[in-house]
Amino acid sequence: MTTIIRRCPRCGHESEEFRNPVPTVDIIIEIGDGGIVLVRRKNPPVGWALPGGFVDYGETLEEAAVREAKEETSLSITLTGQFHTYSNPGRDPRRHTITTVFTATAEGAPRAGDDAEKAGVFHEGNLPSPVVFDHADILADYFRRRRRAP
Repeated sequence: MTTIIRRCPRCGHESEEFRNPVPTVDIIIEIGDGGIVLVRRKNPPVGWALPGGFVDYGETLEEAAVREAKEETSLSITLTGQFHTYSNPGRDPRRHTITTVFTATAEGAPRAGDDAEKAGVFHEGNLPSPVVFDHADILADYFRRRRRAP
């Protein structure tokens, strides 16, 4: 466990701050004829990503997934399952995060919102570039599993 000692600038009292990974969610939104929704991020790291983000205090993972999908794509989604959890400490260059990836379905056309600059529907053979974070690995796992499904 990594801790940081913080000293109060007024009284000099020292306290420990524990450094823990931050929980996030990502959503693979299936739409149309087997396409999936990706968003182009406005903020660094800039590139294409699965819709998703940080879990708010007091929020379930499922609530966070539905909220983030709506904020970034304007789509109302129906969660269909929990796909996998990814925990590589280097998966997000900003800080150590652990993401739970959900699958979902939606209807309509995605529209970028919140911190997304663009939103689009893509297929395995036409993914945009660059795909940021570890989302290329997540998508490879997803498409591999989908090809194996009966």
